[in-house]
Amino acid sequence: MTDPADGGPDPVRILVCDDHVVVRAGLLALLDSAPGIEVVGEAGTGEEALALAARLAPDVVLMDLQLGAGIDGVETTRRLTTGTGTTGTGRAPHVLVLTTYDTDADITRAIEAGATGYLLKAERPEELFAAIHAAARGRTALSGPVAGRVMANLRRPRPALTDRERDILAQLATGLGNREIARALFISEATVKTHLRRIYDKLGVDTRAGAVAVAKEQRLLP
Repeated sequence: MTDPADGGPDPVRILVCDDHVVVRAGLLALLDSAPGIEVVGEAGTGEEALALAARLAPDVVLMDLQLGAGIDGVETTRRLTTGTGTTGTGRAPHVLVLTTYDTDADITRAIEAGATGYLLKAERPEELFAAIHAAARGRTALSGPVAGRVMANLRRPRPALTDRERDILAQLATGLGNREIARALFISEATVKTHLRRIYDKLGVDTRAGAVAVAKEQRLLP
């Protein structure tokens, strides 16, 4: 699109969503100096971001992951990119995550929710500006450390779990104890313990919580 007044490209319209007022103020001041970028609104919660996106029709939503009370950044991203938060223009905005969290689980959840890019708040301003313009065109933008994690996960072979081990892992993720898992799967408690030891070995963990966390990161659960 071009600006009919001067024939130049329209600025990228940005909605900033972060629950910290000071952070939002800093971002607004920073983006105000960026060429080709126009901040059209700011939100402190996911619900507010959805309402503003529907009204303001931003090209890109700059999204934090942790938003305090209410829905988090991942769920807000999902709603924006799947139509629940579609703007009045009939198109969904692109979502560029800007956060301090760089765990495999956070990155995976955000990308699966539809985020176009994932940046860390430690990025230099020019990297942020470039990522915003890339996101506006639908291009993936990842911080260097994030890109490294994504590639490492893609190269990492998934643990070869048996069907029974997957069944037990799924029950484990619901919070059931060994006795309840045994009853649910019609096997003995001793058999459950044997399978759990094998699951722990394959996932490289030694606790139930660790097994569930790794299973979620590597998408081993249904």
